[in-house]
Amino acid sequence: MFEIRTRSLQTRARTGILRLAHGDVETPAFVPLATRGSVKTLDARDVQGLGYQMVLGNAFHLFLAPGHELVARFGGLNRFMGWPGPIITDSGGFQVFSMGHGGVADEIKGRRRGQQSNGSILEIAEPGVRFRSYVDGSERFMGPETSMEVQAALGSDIALAFDECTPFHVSRDYTARSTARTHRWLERCLRWHAEHGPSEQVVYGIVQGGVEPDLRLESAETVAASGCRGIAIGGSLGQDKPQMHEVVGWTTQALERVAPDRPRHLLGIGEIDDLISGVEMGIDTFDCAMPTRLARHGVALVADPESRWRVDLMKGRFRTSQEPLLPGCPCPTCAAGHTRGYLHYLMRVGETTGARLLTLHNLSFIVRLMADLRTAIDTDRLADVTAAFRAGAAPGPAPNPPPQT
Repeated sequence: MFEIRTRSLQTRARTGILRLAHGDVETPAFVPLATRGSVKTLDARDVQGLGYQMVLGNAFHLFLAPGHELVARFGGLNRFMGWPGPIITDSGGFQVFSMGHGGVADEIKGRRRGQQSNGSILEIAEPGVRFRSYVDGSERFMGPETSMEVQAALGSDIALAFDECTPFHVSRDYTARSTARTHRWLERCLRWHAEHGPSEQVVYGIVQGGVEPDLRLESAETVAASGCRGIAIGGSLGQDKPQMHEVVGWTTQALERVAPDRPRHLLGIGEIDDLISGVEMGIDTFDCAMPTRLARHGVALVADPESRWRVDLMKGRFRTSQEPLLPGCPCPTCAAGHTRGYLHYLMRVGETTGARLLTLHNLSFIVRLMADLRTAIDTDRLADVTAAFRAGAAPGPAPNPPPQT
């Protein structure tokens, strides 16, 4: 299922191929979010045309609307959304975390989720989670077996085990108890899948443990021993980037020892510097809302580390700018000659075309970055290439897109 092609001699980075039911995925790779069955503002053909080979759908959201039974009647998520390649589905565990504790931004900024919410946790217990749906306010339940049933109906290539995603601000005792529950839920997920799941669907377990080194190590060992075919890294990764990199480093170091040949997915991380560091630490696939969310807020990715690889086109100074987004960029937006001034205007007046053009650009930037990192690993030039990116080099030409089907 996963073939490692090249291992870096200086870092834990490696290239490989995930061979999945709907096709192959070259790794390391970034996986765009198609949370509700769509990469926001794009058609599936747009995403494929940029060179992406896999997208991520979310079992929690699709469970609530339109419902996994309906998607199954359409022949599964691939046919429902018109995407011919592999799909990975998140289990819903992160949504439990978000409703109960707030999102990642809330956590880092020290905010707490208010009591008034369109969706809310009612109970987290051993059977699973009772919650109030953000769609219609009804009481719903999701447990390990439910999540596996939903993901089986969606027909994804990779299903993630149901977990409890604990935040940074809870106690060590809570984190330990939550991590142990996640391990028990993993056993239930694997048991259900062995009895009822599609034979071609791969299940990934999720390493939790918060920011505690011993809990992370124990979780990595437990998930590896479960026999799951791939391993994701989730939960709180810390309060800032240095701590996040430290936690990911602990985890991949442990996985290099206990599961060296299994694929590793880093959940919810996709900033440019984090992608570079993650590849160096041995991550094979990443997913994150960052590139598409930034686009919808008028922010483009550019080769400028001092500005976090971003330019905010909503700012007034771009009103008369005739500059390209990124000189030499081969993305559809830049290739068409659209200027910063035009994109500023579109975003200012709320034209959906602006968000679409910036989404195409941002996703193109990342797919080319990942292609360059793969080539660098294969040619033993990773140190030079990562240093160049950190100094402000732009990604190279677009990778060859997969054949249209």
